[in-house]
Amino acid sequence: METLNKVMLAKDVYWVGKVDDREVPFHRLVLKKGTTYNAYLLKTEKPTIIDTVDIEFGREFVEYVSEIIDPKEIQYIVINHTEPDHSGGLAALASRAPNATIVCTQPAVNELKEMYKLHERTFLVVKDGDTLDIGGKTLKFKETPYLHTEETMITYSIEDKILFPCDIFSTHVANDKFFNDEVETDTTEDFIGYYNAIIHPHRRYVRTLMNALDELDVEMIAPSHGYILRTDIQKYIDLYATMSADTVKDKKVTIVYTTIRSNTKKVANMLKETFEANNIQTTVFNADKSDKTEILTSIKEADAVLIGSSTKYADMIGNLEEILIELKTMNLEGKISAAFGSYGWSGEAIEVIQDYLLETNMNVQSTSNVIKTTGMTHVEFPIRIRFAPKENQVNKVENSAMFISDLLLSSI
Repeated sequence: METLNKVMLAKDVYWVGKVDDREVPFHRLVLKKGTTYNAYLLKTEKPTIIDTVDIEFGREFVEYVSEIIDPKEIQYIVINHTEPDHSGGLAALASRAPNATIVCTQPAVNELKEMYKLHERTFLVVKDGDTLDIGGKTLKFKETPYLHTEETMITYSIEDKILFPCDIFSTHVANDKFFNDEVETDTTEDFIGYYNAIIHPHRRYVRTLMNALDELDVEMIAPSHGYILRTDIQKYIDLYATMSADTVKDKKVTIVYTTIRSNTKKVANMLKETFEANNIQTTVFNADKSDKTEILTSIKEADAVLIGSSTKYADMIGNLEEILIELKTMNLEGKISAAFGSYGWSGEAIEVIQDYLLETNMNVQSTSNVIKTTGMTHVEFPIRIRFAPKENQVNKVENSAMFISDLLLSSI
């Protein structure tokens, strides 16, 4: 590894991270090329650290920072993203930097307090577009929620024109060449591979990033994994725009429901509205009022199938079970499916529908699979709505429909 005083991004901007050249277990993958945990020191009048390293290397990180500055002089610690491979060095650093204020978004505050026992520390909550004068440099913050967790933001040094986007624009490569223009081989595949594994499940939210970048004059991108990008910047921005775009058209969704007091009907219509807002053709059937053959034909032609019911005496209502029994005999391979419904007490009907769907060969959505494949905690399957959908329950329906929309509209 190069000595610290040679790893400079700009005047008074230093890389202070960790190169991990092992085969690293990460998100149920093994990083054969290793990775880096990039953290940055801005040695200004109010010295500032942007992100830290994996929790495993916290002590080593603080010792490394101490080679260039006394941690007691640090005034701000910016945490763009709370995942422990980026915030993991915070506890060790905070104990050696007692005067430092921790800078993050509102959703990050409690996470950091709980993770690192920082309940007594001072936090500065920043919102989209806020700036912070660190003495000789000005940081601007843009919120980028769900890239790839709710609390994520990006930090931009206005004077240096450097973007610090944490996971965004990263690569998983352990290399003693810190900058992309120092590497003799093409790093594009590493860049795309990282995007596909980490960012693509959240591609809808890349639009927020693109909007943020429209306001910023970026001459260097300093992510939290892999190469620092200081040449071909627009190439990498354009790749994100291209890879996150809708690539598939003419998709169809069929929604089938039964209802008692129209609450499940309301959920079905909310799902329909979200799908149609994403240019997905959607057909809705009340199983008690529609012809069964017509419903089954629509299901055969659909790319996604959502089945819902209200719950009465711990069971589904109406003719819905007849439809579900038929589904078990059909070849529905390749279709996405999900259960939904409204309820007043425990909502057993929704779980019974889920059981039926799992007996088909469709790709049945579940909260468990969403978390395991994307880390998202704001998307839930089956979609369970107590009584009529309102307030945060509306978001639950929309988030789930948007998740399915993204699965349908992207070929990656």
